[in-house]
Amino acid sequence: MGKFEVEVTVSEFPTAQRLAQTSDLILGVKNTGDEVVPELAFTITTNGGSDTTDGGSPSPVNDTANGSFDIRLDDASLANANRPVWILENKYPREVDTPPPTGITGASRAQTNTFGFGALEPDETRELVWRLTPVKPGTYTLAYQVEAGLDGNARAVTADGGEVKGEFVVTITDKPPKATVDDAGNVITEGG
Repeated sequence: MGKFEVEVTVSEFPTAQRLAQTSDLILGVKNTGDEVVPELAFTITTNGGSDTTDGGSPSPVNDTANGSFDIRLDDASLANANRPVWILENKYPREVDTPPPTGITGASRAQTNTFGFGALEPDETRELVWRLTPVKPGTYTLAYQVEAGLDGNARAVTADGGEVKGEFVVTITDKPPKATVDDAGNVITEGG
């Protein structure tokens, strides 16, 4: 189907996070070409980190998890080696500043690691948000690639013909923020 020129306009995700503290991954794309992008799609993967399943040494991580926000542990004793790093909130992903959809998600299509959002007209910009809650401490690389379709025949490219992608190296801590109560009874947190 061809190549479709796009530009990433927004790429935001906090790189320092705490367990159970919800954050938004926001990705924006503009169609800078002359043709309609058949299907604006994002392939998202999580790599890295480690898991201490028994309180001992960390299990090595394999980068082939079945889910955008999961890692896969190389541990034969596990019935399911996929382990979530982030939990995707219900009704996400969806366009920024839009009400919750009536269905489960705002994506028009979803595959294992890819979310589709329909056609993108020339000069149109779309910003999408994934609301995520970290559930596993460690340092991880969350990577994304912009696609122009779900079947592999349409490619999104930069102005110079390269892949449209990016990544965030995120450290998730399990240490709670320091909290105190001031004289007025307000809770003051530091570092979080």
